Amino acid sequence: MTPGGTTGKECSTPSDPGMLRLDRNINAILKQREEDERNRTVQDKIAERITNFAGSMTFIYLHVLIFGSWIAANLGLFPNVPIFDPTFAILAMVASVEAIFISTFVLISQNRMAANDDKRADLNLQISLLAEQEATQLLTLVSAIADRLQVKTPADEDVGDLATEISPEEVLRRLEKQGGHSKE
Repeated sequence: MTPGGTTGKECSTPSDPGMLRLDRNINAILKQREEDERNRTVQDKIAERITNFAGSMTFIYLHVLIFGSWIAANLGLFPNVPIFDPTFAILAMVASVEAIFISTFVLISQNRMAANDDKRADLNLQISLLAEQEATQLLTLVSAIADRLQVKTPADEDVGDLATEISPEEVLRRLEKQGGHSKE
């Protein structure tokens, strides 16, 4: 049951073209994710596992236990354990080396996520460009129909501007031009 009290079956049927398109799109996304996962290198998988572990509470608890015990032992709080790092220089070195490696693994994971974000941004741009082209074609078609039927509306003045196709290159050129002026 859905929150609205339906089973979900009432909303669409398998033959509903909208649902078929939705299912096709979802399957395409899942297929792409599976392919991306298969194409990941061993290094990427290791880096992600280490990053996931380093970002967990287990990692924190483990470090509190290890570093806390190390400090307590070297402060002489455990009578049967000899002091092995009285200046905590070894502890500082271990923590520093660990920080170097963890930050490197985090950067590797961030680079992978940035690459995925770039792919999503490219896809979003492509979808936006296609939608803009389709909207321009629809406006042109509707405007031609209105002209043929001699229908006049207050929006007629705006339709001409909106139906004019603008290339992505022109948008980029103008953005760069305006961006250059704002930096001066």
